[in-house]
Amino acid sequence: MVRLQETKNHTARTIQLGRAAAMLFQETLENPERLVIDSELVFFGNPGRDGVRRPYHFAPLWRRLKQQVGIEDFRFYDLQYKAVSWFVELGLSDQEVSAISGHKSMQMLQRYIHLRTENLFSKLDKLQY
Repeated sequence: MVRLQETKNHTARTIQLGRAAAMLFQETLENPERLVIDSELVFFGNPGRDGVRRPYHFAPLWRRLKQQVGIEDFRFYDLQYKAVSWFVELGLSDQEVSAISGHKSMQMLQRYIHLRTENLFSKLDKLQY
């Protein structure tokens, strides 16, 4: 589990991680280089002129990655839409998905769910009339 102290809606929350994500976090925290670095942050950049480490800025790397693979119209934020839709398609309830995503209302959660039409059709085909 991970405790998020600072979130975009200013409400701290605890979320459950899958095993693979938990292992990656554990490996990151146990990295020998971290032993000589004094920071409460999991992901951090180089120290500034004042010697303070601040959160890692992901945007420049994201832009560079998109250029390398030739993708223009894609935001990192788009992955949240995809993840929420996948959770619903996997059978998680709205309440379970909102606990993971942090959406405070079902109305906001519904804005993120984009189900694949082919999945809906295959479910309809399985219905017994």
